[in-house]
Amino acid sequence: MVTLTIDNRTVTVPAGTTILDAAAAVDIHIPTLCYLREINEVASCRICAVEVEGVDKLATACNTLVEDGMVVHTNTQRVRVTRKTNVELILSQHVDHCVTCVRSGNCSLQALSKAMNIQHVPFRNEATERPWDPTLPILRDSSKCIKCLRCVSVCDRVQSLGAWEVTGSGAHTTVRIHGGLRMNEANCALCGQCVVHCPVGALRERDDTETVFDALSDPTKEVVFQIAPAVRAAWGESLGLKPAQATEKRLAAAVRALGVRHVFDTTFSADLTIMEESSEFVARMTHPQESKLPQFTSCCPGWVRFVRKEYPEMTGHLSTAKSPQQMFGAIAKSYYAQQLGKEPKDIFCVSVMPCTAKKYEAAIPQVSDAADRDVDVVLTTRELDRMLQAMQINVAALPEEDFDSPLGRGSGAGVIFGVTGGVMEAALRTAYWKLTGANPPADAFQEIRGQKPWREASFTIGQTKLRLAVVSGLASARQLMDTLRAGQADYDFVEVMACPGGCSGGGGQPIHDGQDLSADRGSHLYQLDAESPIRFSHENPTIQALYRDYLEAPLSEKAHHLLHTDQREWTL
Repeated sequence: MVTLTIDNRTVTVPAGTTILDAAAAVDIHIPTLCYLREINEVASCRICAVEVEGVDKLATACNTLVEDGMVVHTNTQRVRVTRKTNVELILSQHVDHCVTCVRSGNCSLQALSKAMNIQHVPFRNEATERPWDPTLPILRDSSKCIKCLRCVSVCDRVQSLGAWEVTGSGAHTTVRIHGGLRMNEANCALCGQCVVHCPVGALRERDDTETVFDALSDPTKEVVFQIAPAVRAAWGESLGLKPAQATEKRLAAAVRALGVRHVFDTTFSADLTIMEESSEFVARMTHPQESKLPQFTSCCPGWVRFVRKEYPEMTGHLSTAKSPQQMFGAIAKSYYAQQLGKEPKDIFCVSVMPCTAKKYEAAIPQVSDAADRDVDVVLTTRELDRMLQAMQINVAALPEEDFDSPLGRGSGAGVIFGVTGGVMEAALRTAYWKLTGANPPADAFQEIRGQKPWREASFTIGQTKLRLAVVSGLASARQLMDTLRAGQADYDFVEVMACPGGCSGGGGQPIHDGQDLSADRGSHLYQLDAESPIRFSHENPTIQALYRDYLEAPLSEKAHHLLHTDQREWTL
């Protein structure tokens, strides 16, 4: 243990502790900007400067380790002036159009400037704007970049992609796509983790809200919304709603308040995905000589892009089942359009997703089979919240309402699609029924739950022993894939989500700088599953009716046409 003094307080902490953490242990706050624990500890912003007695230069608290007998001062005049000057220098290279910035009110730089009472910047503004393709799912405004390097570190260390790089030096330092490529040309999964970890508005998703507003005002369009499971666990956060207020039924009411007539729950098509994917898995298991094992889940487009770019020879291991988003779009523009007496072109399908890569997925020609485009627009959770705010809707005062039928009823199994391990667990519940003719206990496979990035489990169903793996985060996915490629592991079924924690921690979720709420959101989804009156996808009566009246059976010819895809043909 090490004992030191911080602002006249004696602190004893383990050796290897940083000054930042030692100060926090006694409730002394040291401001940071670029810092992300275990991800970005490079002290590029130098906002966490502190004074250490006997040391001429100020130390950066985020990456300076404590020493026995050290005396630290966190708020001397020298420290205060230095921090303020550092923020002013950052502001001199940051365009300050805060009123029109998507991060206004939720910007770490803005908050620091206010806290330090910065009312003008004494340095000449040298913010540089560089061109960026506005049609890409993720947009970058270089004039707002503060060179904190968070995006670089997150992409390198959490996602192992190395899509971003630092070029130049001094005032000419900038961040760009590696090799100067376009984002869709680079080794980028479009996961959006760089967006949620950017402390300012330099990175954001493409905003498609006005396209949706236009559709809502078009009398020729039948606007249909679907809302993903993970959205219900987070949508109220940036609207100031308490968890008890931010229910899925109030979410349905809020979307209707926008003027949407048809509001559905993507848990319905998550159940549909389970019916197709579990049927495919059982077929592969019972005919291993004809199929490729392990079977990989395929509902995460960031993961699919990763496989296509990094491990193309393993693309055939992906389930051919489309994601719930795309299955819903296909059913909305075929089965549901027929029920409404409409043509597919009259249906305008909007997805609300916790994900930026879903914007990419919806635009892939090879995933649309019912119309030219089965899903017309994808909104992130953040975009939906901005639409609700733009319409001045008092969401907390809305009475709860049910999702619409017949595409709005989902099971608890569909709900847990939004958390790492949830797709695997939901699929196993139905695979068990397919293999044995009976349901397992609903929580029989909860061993695969948790936040560990790479988890393994094995279960015996009837006479069949299954070897399973669940991974979240692409750095862990790379480790798993390298292990499989080397023949050092053997699985039957593998679930991968590109974002740590799964969709609950997706790149389109509300941003809380420096906080990871994916585990809390995931726990909420498991609670909803436990409370659901239906916990098996195959027991969803609307799914049963869909197969009986339209699709005939899982893996039928019609199901294959509408609900499956060949990822080897996807446009990258």
